[in-house]
Amino acid sequence: MDSFPLTKYLVDHSRQLINQLIRHHLRDPKTAIFLLKRAHILHKAGKIRLASQKKGVQIPAFLIASIANRCNLNCLGCYARATGICDEDKSRRILAKDEWENIFHQAGALGISFCLLAGGEPLLRPDVLEAACQAKELVYPIFTNGTLFTKKAISLLQKNPHLIPIISMEGAPESTDERRGIGMGIIINEAMKSLKKAGIMMGVSITVTTKNMDHVLTDDFMDYLDKSGVQLVFLIEYVPMEQADHPLAFTPESRVQLLSKSQQLKHNHPRIALLSFPGDEVHLGGCLAAGRGFFHINPYGDAEACPFAPYSDRNLRNHSLYEVLSSPFFQALREEGLVGGEHDGGCSLFEHDQEVKAILASIQSSSK
Repeated sequence: MDSFPLTKYLVDHSRQLINQLIRHHLRDPKTAIFLLKRAHILHKAGKIRLASQKKGVQIPAFLIASIANRCNLNCLGCYARATGICDEDKSRRILAKDEWENIFHQAGALGISFCLLAGGEPLLRPDVLEAACQAKELVYPIFTNGTLFTKKAISLLQKNPHLIPIISMEGAPESTDERRGIGMGIIINEAMKSLKKAGIMMGVSITVTTKNMDHVLTDDFMDYLDKSGVQLVFLIEYVPMEQADHPLAFTPESRVQLLSKSQQLKHNHPRIALLSFPGDEVHLGGCLAAGRGFFHINPYGDAEACPFAPYSDRNLRNHSLYEVLSSPFFQALREEGLVGGEHDGGCSLFEHDQEVKAILASIQSSSK
């Protein structure tokens, strides 16, 4: 899928997602009105991206911002710790509230529609969440471990419905406990109850492995999430932080089963907006990283192609978002077909890690 059809597809897909949520909330006037207003904003953003595309400049629909470099948990297999996002590096200064707010406003002006807030634990940066409250052009899914929903945090979410909490879980409570710590399954269930009672739109992010797939990719589990008040489900394919084979990682054969089950759940549960990553990229002409559909900003302002490929040639302290999108590194990844190339599932950049590092090294060497 070349750039212009992809841009149009993402515009249409965003509109369909909002319309799906509107239908789900017809009996909730407050949320329905918010979603109708959001549909108008998304329509305007889509027109901006399409106009840019016609001029040869591709603006992604999504931005991933890791706003925190620390977390109150230490989950098994945490990619943020493995890639250095979550390390509390004292030698580098994390982006301040005003720097993030400037980035958010730039994103809105370019036509970016969604900014996924991650970390570390993003609720440890209430100052950045306040900055997001001031940049209402975007929708902010907040990927959180679900342990920090204080009265103040819930009040902030109630007043700012464009901030949508997405709670990370593994499926059954015992599976969540195994990866995130004893008692986390119960804590997450209580968090969902609190958010539902407060009338806050919410979602969950499930790391899907070969071990929990037969539980989380079922109609019964989706029914449970629906009854818990969940409207958005992100299915994140497990990516091991080592290149060697891992028993929880998907093989090409098991990945086919994962994609098939995900598509069936989308059909069976229209009340839930279900997104699969990176599985949905199979239908979008390949990997969406490096600005093709999204890119990642780490807590220190480095613009990276993807959270699973933590390499950068430009920093948001020295470059605008527009300049980052045309960076030599991002362009080279697209030209070499590492993003937007043939794709059968899995994380393309992670699987070609050595090639990605070689491209960056070549660019850095030629710029000296």
